[in-house]
Amino acid sequence: MSEVTTRRVVSTLAELRELIGQEIWVSDWEEITQERVNLFADATGDHQYIHIDPERAKETFFGGTVAHGFLTLSLALENRHGVEIELGGMLDVNYGLNKLRFPAPVPVGKRVRTRTTLLAVDEIHAKCVQ
Repeated sequence: MSEVTTRRVVSTLAELRELIGQEIWVSDWEEITQERVNLFADATGDHQYIHIDPERAKETFFGGTVAHGFLTLSLALENRHGVEIELGGMLDVNYGLNKLRFPAPVPVGKRVRTRTTLLAVDEIHAKCVQ
């Protein structure tokens, strides 16, 4: 699959629909650092040792600290803006998640990136598309 690294501006619903089934964005790689995990723990109050205590986490089947699932999710959402949607007054909002799973842990020290494929465009009403 080819790398998609340029930002696109979509200004019509027809243009958006043309992108269905295509990979529309590949973000840069980001390293998951212990500092970032610790800051996320402080922000969310989730201080479980598998995230913030490298010595204790070494004794688990993870073999070390791992990122919070919602930290990795937040990075994906942060990097989703490869396509800028300007549909004449329609809002671009996150209103929920469907079938979210965290199939594998992300160890501290590893890198992650977002690959985005547009699966569908559903017009809810004149001012709302999901």
